[in-house]
Amino acid sequence: MSTDCIFCKIIQKEIQAKVLYETESILTFYDLNPQAPIHFLVIPKKHIASLNETSPEDVAVLGEILTTIPKLARELGIADSGYRVIQNNGKQAGQTVAHIHFHVLGGRGLKWPPG
Repeated sequence: MSTDCIFCKIIQKEIQAKVLYETESILTFYDLNPQAPIHFLVIPKKHIASLNETSPEDVAVLGEILTTIPKLARELGIADSGYRVIQNNGKQAGQTVAHIHFHVLGGRGLKWPPG
């Protein structure tokens, strides 16, 4: 855990979040500034600053994240209509929190290109 990371503080329950789903390894919660009718984040509980910081030991947690996303999309009713998964990596890509996270957006038509 990182003591100055907002997501680590959410994991530690120091900051409240509207939790959608949680396991021993991951936490999923709704975005505080949603960009679509459904917008949630999926994060590993292990502090990993960015995709660049992943290692072979992170394969299991990343796999859990990627299999949890469609499960939650089905439960929230956006799997069939479509949803977008975004993982920003670095400042120029829009990463504002140095803890790897995946945005999932759905519930409306999404434009392309996104940025």
